[in-house]
Amino acid sequence: MSEEVIIGRNSVAEVIKSGRSINKVLVAKGDRQGSLKQIVGQALKKGLLVQEVDHAKLDSLAEGQNHQGIIAYAAPIQFVDVAQMLQNAANKGEQAFLVLLDELEDPHNVGAIIRTADGAGCHGLLLPKRRTAPISSTVAKISSGAVEYVPIAQIGNVSQTIKSLKKQGVWVVGADMDGEKNYYDADLTGPIVVVVGNEGQGLSRLIKENCDILVKIPMKGHMTSLNASVACSLLLYEVCRQRELK
Repeated sequence: MSEEVIIGRNSVAEVIKSGRSINKVLVAKGDRQGSLKQIVGQALKKGLLVQEVDHAKLDSLAEGQNHQGIIAYAAPIQFVDVAQMLQNAANKGEQAFLVLLDELEDPHNVGAIIRTADGAGCHGLLLPKRRTAPISSTVAKISSGAVEYVPIAQIGNVSQTIKSLKKQGVWVVGADMDGEKNYYDADLTGPIVVVVGNEGQGLSRLIKENCDILVKIPMKGHMTSLNASVACSLLLYEVCRQRELK
């Protein structure tokens, strides 16, 4: 498998901390101040290869992204399977808490959701192999390095995956503006997978039919829906809130 390019200070710092195999770290020539100095120090402490390069070289490699003076080349993220996610939850004595993204194509949304999933304590993120933004350097950077800590599974048939989870006692909650209940009125305390749909069309008809319940976020203004990552954040933290109250 090819190397993955990790761009930006937070992303590089987290990949170093996570222990993922890193082939080399490229840092801009010149003074190293603040967090950049600390990140390079951690890389050297771990015996990683650190090379100084011209700023223009980093600009070229980052392809328009803000690299903040540092880029790393790391081994690709290792995907896990859904069964392992459920087992990890059981090992912790916790109810399963998963997120499934149905054809979410914007890497900024995917990265933001991964960051929220980490903060909310989710046991994993399920990504379809087709028509979904891949785990790219943009996703990693937007996640601020959270991609190093949230287990990710690549799935084939979304409907079949949902049916399999339901057979294992996982409650499937879809986010939809035509949902039957407001999200805070639904019982989200048991084993759960929150399903978030495409930025434009939302959940597909087949996925809606396979959900146990569809929940909506009440909109008081002129807009009919929220950004996918914002909507997902509200749902994930509502799960956290209800579980703490239980």
